[in-house]
Amino acid sequence: MNKEFLDAFADLKKEKNLSEEEIIGAIKDSIENAYRKNYGASNVRVEVDMETGDVTVLMGMEVVEEVEDDLTQISLEEAREIYDEYEIGDVVEYQIDPKDFNRIAAQGAKQVFVQKNREAERINSYNEYISKKGQIVTGKVERINNGTMLISLGRTEGRVPNSEQVRTESFKPGDRIKVYVMDVKKDNKGPQVLLSRSHPGLVRGLFELEIPEIADGTVEIKGIAREAGSRTKIAVYSTDPNVDPVGACVGNRGARVQNITDELFGEKIDIIVWDEDPAVLISNVLRPAIVEGVYINEEEKTATAVVPEQQLSLAIGREGQNVRLAARVSNWKIDIKSNDQLREMGFAFEEYEDSDDIAVDAEEDQTIEETSDDRTDA
Repeated sequence: MNKEFLDAFADLKKEKNLSEEEIIGAIKDSIENAYRKNYGASNVRVEVDMETGDVTVLMGMEVVEEVEDDLTQISLEEAREIYDEYEIGDVVEYQIDPKDFNRIAAQGAKQVFVQKNREAERINSYNEYISKKGQIVTGKVERINNGTMLISLGRTEGRVPNSEQVRTESFKPGDRIKVYVMDVKKDNKGPQVLLSRSHPGLVRGLFELEIPEIADGTVEIKGIAREAGSRTKIAVYSTDPNVDPVGACVGNRGARVQNITDELFGEKIDIIVWDEDPAVLISNVLRPAIVEGVYINEEEKTATAVVPEQQLSLAIGREGQNVRLAARVSNWKIDIKSNDQLREMGFAFEEYEDSDDIAVDAEEDQTIEETSDDRTDA
């Protein structure tokens, strides 16, 4: 018996990510359960020496005045023949030879042993992936069932539901794919890992992987707004005045950001300089439109951006996409107007005459053209 369990112990320790304590606990439980099942004894305790493989099975007998159950009780007279200081209520333990196990008992022990270790493996797998929540992982497309992509992640499987896919992307079984870990839940069959290709966190994670200055904290991502498969606006800030945050993200001849756009199947990416001054920030996020001025209402956190008449449509964007993304990435409600429109509305220009929140010089940004969710990650 000892060799069988030592071999099982060695295999589990080599192949599974289980601690010695977990394995020994499973061995003890399996032997105790097998003994109780096959011999009707519930008063057993097991000790395992993992160095020698010796298994000691101890049966406990309660010391009583009058014996009513031979399996669980021993008379005071018999107990004192073993040790003369036993008293009523004490427990006498004596060793049972594990060789008394028959084949059925051994099989039962093995089954419980395997079950316990499967449970421990599920827990370890859950702990591994819950630590990756909010990060990017790489997997392989296994199959597609009813629109849901099932992704092999190695020790477990994740799923990308149709709602988390991008309509302009297409994958087939066998493809390697980067995905964002949205959530991890416990389940009897193992961790249920919910993945996404459309979450703005995927873009954030790709920038963290591709841009060393973001990975080391020199450049910070202040906000992301994404409409997956179409366009993303990302606002960046440099903690080092000698480092251009946009240039760091774009890379030499656009090489760095090109790798990201390739991963996103050509999704356009606007890289914008973040500024603490809301007027400057709003001018930046509305690029590629040229902003002539921004009127800020701090109390309501609203802004009116003034653009030339001929750039109204550019500032608003197709179906309102540009201003919609600009509002999300800046966290300001933005209204786009021309000077003529403001005058027709009777806009109170005089209220802003002495304010700093009007004209701005927008920072240079980059729009990557080589590259349908409405979520924002800020």
